[in-house]
Amino acid sequence: MGQLDGKVAVVTGASDGIGFASALRFAEEGAYVYLTGRRKPELDEAVVRIGAHRASGVQGDVKDLADLDRLFATVGADGRRIDVLFANAGGAPMGPLAAVTVADYEHATEVNLRSALFTVQKALPLLNDNASVILCSSTTAGRGAAGVGLYSAAKAGVRSLTRSWANELKDRGIRVNALAPGVTDTSLVRGNAPAGVSPDEFLAMLATMVPLGRNAEVAEQAAVALFLASDQSSFMTGSELSVDGGVNQI
Repeated sequence: MGQLDGKVAVVTGASDGIGFASALRFAEEGAYVYLTGRRKPELDEAVVRIGAHRASGVQGDVKDLADLDRLFATVGADGRRIDVLFANAGGAPMGPLAAVTVADYEHATEVNLRSALFTVQKALPLLNDNASVILCSSTTAGRGAAGVGLYSAAKAGVRSLTRSWANELKDRGIRVNALAPGVTDTSLVRGNAPAGVSPDEFLAMLATMVPLGRNAEVAEQAAVALFLASDQSSFMTGSELSVDGGVNQI
């Protein structure tokens, strides 16, 4: 028996990285998973890798409210309700304060904070009582790292929403928790390598700041997402789990 047998899960930003790894793990534990992402070829490949009998892909951009409507309409049209919602999609341009533009601000808030808000809001009619909602925050939200101010602020907002919604949805038994990844080897992180620095060199540099001496693998983040999705975390709500190798803890 799997930890999510008979459950239905929705994962945003699931074409690759932590989102895909989590969707795969949910399916391996018995859930039927709806994946969404912006890039159709990658999304289709993700569904193939999980197995079409265990997953469906709905192409869309979490910044587009019509795409979110279509995602949840697809779940409803299939006669399903949601037991696990992982609002994972996120990301933002990096750079110093002096270089921040209005476009940077709008992108950072839309893809992280606004998308989380409306993903959960639009899922509410389909969420089963006692469902688990997982928001993707970030360990940067609790630090003052230079060059990631916009991203950190948006993710701090996500952390705040976790607490508020845990309180707001408690009467339905819906648990709301946040997963705060540290540096993880994903295409998103690799894409943030500075000019003149290879992705491998960039990740190696970041690993020197981690007490455990390495960066996370996506499967390690997915394992914690599974914990939050399952009954193993049945007495947790409003919490944030930092999966960061000790960066913010030591």
